[in-house]
Amino acid sequence: MTLGTDPAGSVTGEELADPQAYQRRLVGLVGYDDPAAVQGATGAAWRALVAEAGPHLRARPAPEEWSVIECLGHAVDGELVMSGRYRWAIAEDDPEIVGYDQDRWVAALDHGRADPEDLLRLFSALRTANLALWIAATPEHRARIVRHRERGPESLGLMFTMLAGHDRFHLAQARRALTAVRAG
Repeated sequence: MTLGTDPAGSVTGEELADPQAYQRRLVGLVGYDDPAAVQGATGAAWRALVAEAGPHLRARPAPEEWSVIECLGHAVDGELVMSGRYRWAIAEDDPEIVGYDQDRWVAALDHGRADPEDLLRLFSALRTANLALWIAATPEHRARIVRHRERGPESLGLMFTMLAGHDRFHLAQARRALTAVRAG
């Protein structure tokens, strides 16, 4: 992910220094929309973007920026990580949650060379399971807290809303990458 000051497209220095700013950014991208509806539409949006990217799917707009397929790979990683976090929130009392270095995961898991259909299938399966978990979650479940090492306490409800914002953030990032590569 590119770091910088673009309010719509990259993580700012303030957000790196203030993890709650990152939370606010992602929640703000959801606004008053239903986070379950946002998440429910994301799989189709990724599928359409992958199809639209065609031969540009793996092209990076700049060496330090992700390609469309790398953005999708990161979305899959995020969904996988959140699958565990949601379940820890529901089943454990006050669990500590670790962060992860998204750039390392994208590189180490070689998302740039991944099969897009494999990523789309995995994303769809994980998202379906996580949406079902959300729908079944009681208000008490949604209020349960995990302790994120960098961001502090986060409820299941906050994490779920943040993931909807994460969807919008990285879909927009992938669209900008495709536009830049095409302009290229």
